[in-house]
Amino acid sequence: MKIKIPKFSLVVMIGVSSAGKSSFAKKHFKKTEIVSSDECRAIISDDENDQTVTKDAFALLHYIIAKRLKNQRLTIVDATSVQTESRKSLINLARKYNYVAIAIVLDIPEQMCQDRHKVRQDRNFEDYVISKQYQDLKRSIKYLKSEGFRKVHILRSAETVDAITGIVRV
Repeated sequence: MKIKIPKFSLVVMIGVSSAGKSSFAKKHFKKTEIVSSDECRAIISDDENDQTVTKDAFALLHYIIAKRLKNQRLTIVDATSVQTESRKSLINLARKYNYVAIAIVLDIPEQMCQDRHKVRQDRNFEDYVISKQYQDLKRSIKYLKSEGFRKVHILRSAETVDAITGIVRV
């Protein structure tokens, strides 16, 4: 199965930690197309887990996205984006630069994300964080189109994620 996206798209990966957003993005997009909140944290503080720099990291993330859109580059946002408020600024950037906002949602079962998180060496937060993110995702997922996403692709299982064979730019 392939996902079609317009050439001038801002693709927002949405899902809880350990859902597989970064892996999906790395598999289907160029490294230069992906703007990651974790990498922005690392740029600011040398530690992608340092939550104390989140405000600065997201300022950097939005700056990079704006520069890419201004220069007419397909841009993929790799962040949890499970809350409406976190997506609003991304939708506004897409609109400002006449880009189409596309959501790719990895709605992976919470227990699978919890299990994946337990074996990750690069993350160090408590299980309740994933539970909270999962609640936020479930609460807001049905409103994505009304928020301004032109197309919403919801992948509800690891098998569905793995079945995506490519991204077609139209």
